[in-house]
Amino acid sequence: MENILITGASTGIGYNLAKIFLNHGFRVFGSVRKEADAQKLKNEFGENFHALIFDVTNHESVRSSITELKSIIGQEGLAGLINNAGIAISGTIMHTSIEDYQRQFDVNYFGVIAVTKACLPLLGAQKDYTLKPGKIINISSVSGKIAYPFLSPYCSSKFALEAFSDSLRREMLIYGIDVITIGPGPIKTPIWKKSEALPSKILNSDYGLGLQRFHHQIVKGVKNAMDPEELGNRIYSIFVKKHPKTRYAFLNNKFINYTIPLYFLSPRMVDGFVKKLFAPKK
Repeated sequence: MENILITGASTGIGYNLAKIFLNHGFRVFGSVRKEADAQKLKNEFGENFHALIFDVTNHESVRSSITELKSIIGQEGLAGLINNAGIAISGTIMHTSIEDYQRQFDVNYFGVIAVTKACLPLLGAQKDYTLKPGKIINISSVSGKIAYPFLSPYCSSKFALEAFSDSLRREMLIYGIDVITIGPGPIKTPIWKKSEALPSKILNSDYGLGLQRFHHQIVKGVKNAMDPEELGNRIYSIFVKKHPKTRYAFLNNKFINYTIPLYFLSPRMVDGFVKKLFAPKK
């Protein structure tokens, strides 16, 4: 039985990934932040699911949990690590505090680094490793390639994750550990519901009308978004591929919403569309 660690397993993408990998015969270790979530998942998923209680921003807790994982798997090693845990902080740059940026990066970027570094020896980053090297899948976002207004903290953290993933993959070549980045568009998950409500000082600012339009577009996008189970099945298929691509983007209307603005339009042209959508008319 192969072992895999999935962070952020209590809801959304992580929950569905845990279920899918269990159904395919894996022993799944899922990180959660609350004991109640750990117990709920253990009751639902059975004996091949092991909950690890840690917050990715608590690096000592991460190291302690990976030590616990190692004590369970012994010399079996990890077949995979899926860095999925993340949050989304929205707001204008003018009104978003440095502390909010730091919190966004603590979870989406530094948390990934902490978990990855703790797991690398178990994935095969050690001399004379005798098992098949593991794979790392980092869950990024369309926002890791296209920066949207009012999502600067989130987009910045995902752009950083993209660069980290590329550097990591190239450093891991000597060990045979592959690193794959998944960049979904809107997914029907609670991530946006977890974001704080925008304060009145922003809604009453020059950006108020644009922000309302933007959030309307998010709500509309999530309603028509890909189901997390469908995304989970696609990720599993990528995980078991012998020669996967280094990056995948999954979203509805991909050509219009991703390919055209990223590869066919200049940044100034994209700016023009953004202005029409969100800038207040004078």
